[in-house]
Amino acid sequence: MMISSFADQEHRELLRSKVARLSETLDGSTPEALLDYFLQAFPGRIALASSLGCEDQVLTHMLAFSGHPYRIFTLDTGRLFPETYSLMDTTNRIYGCTIEVFFPDTHRVEEMVREKGINLFYQSVENRRQCCAVRKLEPLARAFEGLDVWICGLRREQSVTRFQTGMIEWDEQNGLIKLNPLIYWKEGELKDYVSRHNVPVHPLHEQGFPSIGCQPCTRAVRPGEDIRAGRWWWEAPEHKECGLHQRPKPGTTSGS
Repeated sequence: MMISSFADQEHRELLRSKVARLSETLDGSTPEALLDYFLQAFPGRIALASSLGCEDQVLTHMLAFSGHPYRIFTLDTGRLFPETYSLMDTTNRIYGCTIEVFFPDTHRVEEMVREKGINLFYQSVENRRQCCAVRKLEPLARAFEGLDVWICGLRREQSVTRFQTGMIEWDEQNGLIKLNPLIYWKEGELKDYVSRHNVPVHPLHEQGFPSIGCQPCTRAVRPGEDIRAGRWWWEAPEHKECGLHQRPKPGTTSGS
């Protein structure tokens, strides 16, 4: 066990050491070129973490036409919109793929709900983060097993918590390279790609939901509001992350 743990740590350090060079070489590449490089460099050890949002659907389309084997997984928290499940089924059919679904641990969910109630997340930031940890972070850790790289649909324009996010980063929390192919894209570029390639997107986007997560924690945004205003709207903007996308400490952004 100790030998295995040491070997795993050594592997992670090797990955971490590559991030600065990869970022310097590939930052600014087109999303397609970036995906092509990483799919070839990390076969079988790279996957897209999809929430079925517009960005993730665009990345799914790119992966499906990349010419390489690919993996996509999603987290079913048990509180998703019905439309999200319908889109998952549609996406699998259109692209001939199978989105892997990871669920939270039943016993942990039951214990949390017994202790703090079914809608505990409205009561405090701490409760909301606990709910996200149980319903999202724990299954995410299982989804990451065997991976070196995870692909995300983050864009800087989405949130004040993401304006310093890079195209290629080291995820210290999970010990993985984090790939953000659409990080520099503007909303207009996203919509243009969807239109040109007929990408299937979430029907709630047309109803004022630019960001879609769990049903109790997502609402439509009002005209003029930030595009992330509908997520955990009862909290301050700087708190609006679930823990999946924690920012690295200063000096660690590129893996240095």
